[in-house]
Amino acid sequence: MQYQGVLTKMQTEIGNPIQYYLVFEDSFLNMNQLLNKEIEINFVGYQCLNCNKKKKIFRQGFCYDCFYSSPAVGDWIMRPELSTAHLGIADRDLAYEEKVQLQPHVVYLALSSEIKVGVTRKTQVPTRWIDQGATQAIAIVEVPNRYLAGITEVALKDHYADKTNWRKMLQNTAESFDLIAEKAKVESLIPAEAKDYFYAQKDDLYQLHYPVLSYPAKVASLNLDKTPSFHGKLIGIKGQYLIFENGTVFNIRGSEGYIVTISV
Repeated sequence: MQYQGVLTKMQTEIGNPIQYYLVFEDSFLNMNQLLNKEIEINFVGYQCLNCNKKKKIFRQGFCYDCFYSSPAVGDWIMRPELSTAHLGIADRDLAYEEKVQLQPHVVYLALSSEIKVGVTRKTQVPTRWIDQGATQAIAIVEVPNRYLAGITEVALKDHYADKTNWRKMLQNTAESFDLIAEKAKVESLIPAEAKDYFYAQKDDLYQLHYPVLSYPAKVASLNLDKTPSFHGKLIGIKGQYLIFENGTVFNIRGSEGYIVTISV
């Protein structure tokens, strides 16, 4: 069977293992059902996720013009400490920024390639952790806006990584850590403005299990611009990556806005 559509990040459903769905305009694929099967991916073209024009993707599924104009990709997305909606100050579109920034956010520790500190909207728990390929995660604080989450993350960056090493995550070579013990260590590091929001009693440790038959010893990333046609046996899904038997890995989220056909 053949499916065609614009790539967007896989939708997920918590379970043991996590269920992954690739959703197109007129169809969807449960990717777990393709494990141990040969699939073919062919690059067809581009479609900006914002303006829907067939323009080359620049970053994050957006064409160049939309990337530098849409409020959905303002600098405060990647750097929450730059959020200003709580002050009534706009970056690109105050109404949009108030909607996203002025809602509960969680600062967390997650174990993917190593211990990582991060920020997510409360509504994105545990989706955010799944998308990062974390095997464990625990919330540290829940604050009422993105700015407070951002300054808390900045305070913890001196002690923990804030990015995932995708190679180590996909090779599953992370050391084991006691995240509950790590959480106890960070209370004193939280900025004064956010201290009242510390999760003192809640040690709800998330354990996340991925549909992976075996982990590769080495990984090489598939780039559709350089390799527009690829086929291989799917042996795992972790984070937003498809893992193939030959060690090739394909970052679905990194290819958002690409139009592809997938043949099974």
